[in-house]
Amino acid sequence: MSLIYYNNCPLCGSSEIYKALSAKDYTVSKETFDIFHCGDCSGRFTQNVPGPDQIGRYYQSQEYISHSETKEGLINRLYHSVRKITLRSKQNWVRHATGLKQGALLDIGSGTGAFLHYMQLGGWTVTGLEPDDVARSNAKALYNVEALPIEQLYTLPAQQYDAVTMWHVLEHVHELHRYLDHIRTLLKPGGSLLIAVPNYTSADADHYKEYWAAYDVPRHLYHFSPGAMEQLLTQHQITLVKKYPMVFDGFYVSLLSEKYKTGKNGLVAGFFYGFRSWRKGLKQVDRCSSIVYECKL
Repeated sequence: MSLIYYNNCPLCGSSEIYKALSAKDYTVSKETFDIFHCGDCSGRFTQNVPGPDQIGRYYQSQEYISHSETKEGLINRLYHSVRKITLRSKQNWVRHATGLKQGALLDIGSGTGAFLHYMQLGGWTVTGLEPDDVARSNAKALYNVEALPIEQLYTLPAQQYDAVTMWHVLEHVHELHRYLDHIRTLLKPGGSLLIAVPNYTSADADHYKEYWAAYDVPRHLYHFSPGAMEQLLTQHQITLVKKYPMVFDGFYVSLLSEKYKTGKNGLVAGFFYGFRSWRKGLKQVDRCSSIVYECKL
């Protein structure tokens, strides 16, 4: 297997990098991967990751909810119970960012199509891109949504979309800088880009450390701090407008992290640390488990 080893930070290019911790892939392979830290931009990245042609096998699990829609287990059932609220929040963020009630939307990494379907019901013209064959099949079966293979990103017409959304996708993208540059060409003048990523400087990440479920190695290639994310956007001439907390992520991530740490469901402890992360995130967005970055060109 060909592995990618970085001598420089893949986010900013700095050589000031060092190993911060090691984390285990609890979902699929049970392998351990090193996570490096950049002393310049404060971003982190997974070292020795499989290349684009090799990483697919690390997504092959019924527990990978964005592809399978599984409701097996307490944590996944809780995820589904709050998803309607989350979908409404995403729709509101798109409307606020664009100033439109209806428009043209591109969702990159559309998974099983729940968000595309929700926006379509709200009158939006939607296009979805998804790399996983199973997820695309599930989108068709569950919501009658035709998501396109991710390779078609580079064939889409320029200046076509009022909004481009990436919900927990950017951390998976090997061609990070090429993606961001190309997305700029797809937005209409005045269009909006919304990016949601986990925040390794969150309260729940501080508590769980190497057991923090949102490290999700090796599927997560990068691990963003707010500072690293803002620096990355600036590199690509993308203007940060506002940050929003994804308030439920702290609960989901903490419950999963507690399971990784203790080998048990740990419902009480998981909810406690999830609640603590939620409370801190409401007071200070930069301490939230996941952050939505609303951007303009």
